[in-house]
Amino acid sequence: MNEQKKNIKTAAASQQRMIYPSADRYLPTSVKEMKALGWDHVDVVIFSGDAYVDHPSFGAAVIGRTLQAAGYNVALVPQPNWQDDLRDFRKFGAPRLFFGVSAGAMDSMVNHYTAARRRRSDDAYTPGGRHGARPDYPTIVYSAILRDLFPDTPIIAGGIEASMRRLSHYDYWEDRLRPSLLADCKADLINYGMGEKSVIEIARRLEAGESVDSLRDLPQTVVRIPDADFRAGDDDIVLHSFADCLRDKRLQAENFRHIEQQSNSMNGRVLWQRHDGGFWVKVNPMYPPMTTGEIDASFDLPYTRLPHPRYKDKRIPAYEMIRHSVNIHRGCFGGCSFCTISAHQGKFIASRSKESVLREAREVTRMPDFKGYLSDIGGPSANMYSLGGKDKSICAKCLKPSCLHPKVCPNLNTDHGPLLDLYHAIDSLPGIKKSFIGSGVRYDLSMHHTGDRRIDETNRTYNEELITRHVSGRLKVAPEHTSDTVLNLMRKPSFQLYHEFSRFFDRVNSRHGLRQQLIPYFISSHPGCREVDMAELAAETKELNLHLEQIQDFTPTPMTLSTEIYYTGYHPYTGERVFTAVSPEQKQAQRKYFFWYDRAYRPDLIRSLQRLRRPDLLQRLFPRQATYPYQKSKRN
Repeated sequence: MNEQKKNIKTAAASQQRMIYPSADRYLPTSVKEMKALGWDHVDVVIFSGDAYVDHPSFGAAVIGRTLQAAGYNVALVPQPNWQDDLRDFRKFGAPRLFFGVSAGAMDSMVNHYTAARRRRSDDAYTPGGRHGARPDYPTIVYSAILRDLFPDTPIIAGGIEASMRRLSHYDYWEDRLRPSLLADCKADLINYGMGEKSVIEIARRLEAGESVDSLRDLPQTVVRIPDADFRAGDDDIVLHSFADCLRDKRLQAENFRHIEQQSNSMNGRVLWQRHDGGFWVKVNPMYPPMTTGEIDASFDLPYTRLPHPRYKDKRIPAYEMIRHSVNIHRGCFGGCSFCTISAHQGKFIASRSKESVLREAREVTRMPDFKGYLSDIGGPSANMYSLGGKDKSICAKCLKPSCLHPKVCPNLNTDHGPLLDLYHAIDSLPGIKKSFIGSGVRYDLSMHHTGDRRIDETNRTYNEELITRHVSGRLKVAPEHTSDTVLNLMRKPSFQLYHEFSRFFDRVNSRHGLRQQLIPYFISSHPGCREVDMAELAAETKELNLHLEQIQDFTPTPMTLSTEIYYTGYHPYTGERVFTAVSPEQKQAQRKYFFWYDRAYRPDLIRSLQRLRRPDLLQRLFPRQATYPYQKSKRN
């Protein structure tokens, strides 16, 4: 028995050595690893709130590998301990150029708290999924520690948290308007968005002897400018000050319209916002979308595609989700009101070449634990690969955040042919039995009728092949709601299109002898959604025989249209008042309709429908319920 256990242990250790290359294949995370590489110094040290996974889906690895490819010595300190003697922050000393600071792949408050503001018990970006490996607001905490220890070394903030909090923003978990992150943290500047190009320029200019304070005009950066140096150009946009936004929520809503439009512009304008303390926050525009060559260069860097061996056999949930997947593009032109993708990546699609995608797919097939199934060929939206404006000069003038709402832009190329070709090429690789599409699919894009017979036929073929070849029994889509009023605020298509896609899905399954499910996502308590809208959602989904499982309560996150409406009560583009469920009682009154099929909820739902005076909805939800008398309304 002991011999058997020994053999199992030896086999596991052998497999571990196969899965995890030696530490010298990674960016160093310790001085010992640095010395093993023969270095006597580091140029850049990156501190991240996430575990170190050397994969192109993890931002710290991307920035580190990008700098490494440019000739810099880069070290990475994942999830430093901020509560002890700070040895993690001291171990590499002061780098030659700068410290990089990132909260990780998620905003820390989204990572730590639920929509009900309860502390989560796990963290998908930490070994073992344990919570507590990073503080709230790591960008603020890490930069404060580094500034105290190394007062003369530049600190550059990046990642989702810094990117989405670059100007005044509502923080749902503190229930208050916060200033730009630069007003709260001790970083010298923010490198926002997908930061490969700007981080290289920062490194080169610092290496050339420029001071960090002189880096005021770099694209895709956010900097502090003293009052005395404020000089807005003729084409710049001066936003309402943070103090004015605190005083009047409508001014914050007005600001957001400019922020969103410029984030989605091909030729954005400089944004300025004054903050207390005698300085301005200046947001320089994004770089143009990456070319295919540029995005290929980023994905083709020498990632091991694996967690650092320091974690040994500890499971990192976020990595497990993507380990056998391939990302094929960046950007999203869907413009959903509750989503931050375009604010971070832009709305213009940057697609990898087929050759680059195939190279990565081949790497996946060589992983020891790969069984022949790619879990996802995707991106922010799975079916936007290679798509964009037909006439780029029209796109250059466009400020609309969505190319799909309120209807598909006539200038948008919706031909799914290149994506189908990519799928076929991947599926023909030796070692791949089947590839799945795990990322969200925009069926309003693939179902759109262009009037071009070839494109419409190609897109119909795409939908059919998606259903028959790339679904593991359940295809998840995101109609989000059934009410046209709510969907319009979400910038999503009418629920009637879901019906159309559902009928197509059923026909394809029937024709091919398949028994697959279409699984829709829905959101409650989104701005504009009232209790009666949720009651109608419950009735309509019941009639579709759906027992909803992919559901969530709307969670306001920094820098989205929905969040601005939630906080201010106004629509930034129209100035109109918008009802929003804010209190826990209002939110629960909406959420309970997801569970109409649960007998425990039935009495409460019946009382609510009586209060709403909707016998029609009561009849649709609970047809066996006896007719009830209307409750008499109380009058003063």
